Amino acid sequence: MLKKRPLRKVFSKAIVFLFSLIVLLFGISSCKQQNQYSKISGETMGTYYAITFSHDQEVSPAAIKDEIDSILVAINDEVSTYIPESIISQFNVIKSEFELPPNGGHFINNLLTSYEIFEETDGYFDPTIMPLVNYWGFGYSPKRPVTAVDSIRIDSLMSDVGLEKLDYRKKGNQFKLGAFNGELDFSAIAKGYAVDYVAQYLLQQECLNYMVEIGGEVSTAGVNEKGTPWIIGINTPHENSDYQDFIEYLSLSNVALASSGNYRNYHEVNGVKYGHTINPKSGYPEINNLLAVSIVASNCNIADAYATACMVMGYDKAQELINKVEDVEACFFIGSKDGSIIKNYSNGFIQYIAK
Repeated sequence: MLKKRPLRKVFSKAIVFLFSLIVLLFGISSCKQQNQYSKISGETMGTYYAITFSHDQEVSPAAIKDEIDSILVAINDEVSTYIPESIISQFNVIKSEFELPPNGGHFINNLLTSYEIFEETDGYFDPTIMPLVNYWGFGYSPKRPVTAVDSIRIDSLMSDVGLEKLDYRKKGNQFKLGAFNGELDFSAIAKGYAVDYVAQYLLQQECLNYMVEIGGEVSTAGVNEKGTPWIIGINTPHENSDYQDFIEYLSLSNVALASSGNYRNYHEVNGVKYGHTINPKSGYPEINNLLAVSIVASNCNIADAYATACMVMGYDKAQELINKVEDVEACFFIGSKDGSIIKNYSNGFIQYIAK
């Protein structure tokens, strides 16, 4: 059994405060009448967000939306590889020692969590694969399929892959990263981090019941407007499925959900489909019978990272890992030879299936 992850240590003081804040706010929820629910939505991280939350009459949903939009812009300005001036883009260009600017908390939180998940997944989750993601046409460089695989080029790119090759040190409140020839990519964890951060903000505003979604990654607290847990649908993992075509429904409260799959984001070359999930151990897009995986965990950034790691590992290794890790459960969607989809659950996942 793996030891319980020290998740709190990888968050900033603001994020750490979330957990004690949850206890405090839910303890006083009986004193606050929150009969009003509001919905807000917008665009971020190349996708959309949708948030439903409860609040009392003094709270302005428009003001909440404005603040959330500002939060999401601030996160993107640190961790988006599509923004040339972002902290991560600056780091990826500068190959020498890099001193993190004072406003780099979002970047460092994602990096420290990445170190932890990298270790726990034996390197199957690795944010240093950015050059490979670009090579295969799924990154910030022009998106085009590889028609002729250059194995020598892949071997060269692989020489800089491996989070263990990136060193950091902290002096006071200042972080410095060592010289690194590779590049970082937080796309497999940043949306989950943003979901958690927005959820923390809502709790600070004493919005005790919420559902926060960014591009399919979700965090929940309390109950919905009907007074029941939040019902979240998992999209059917098939390239022709509609976005409202669900293969499973979950009943969630005070937990997060993240999913990963290759059935939409892929290139097809000469009849062969190459998904966007790159295996950091081979340098090639991972091909196995795992169509998608959905992870339930206490935090969305953890769920986000484990979902990606599971897709890379394949069903057998992923199931073994998840059944050993505390507070993380999974539903695996496996493709069979006859084209049907098989659903297999980790030991504790069935408790979340909507009745």
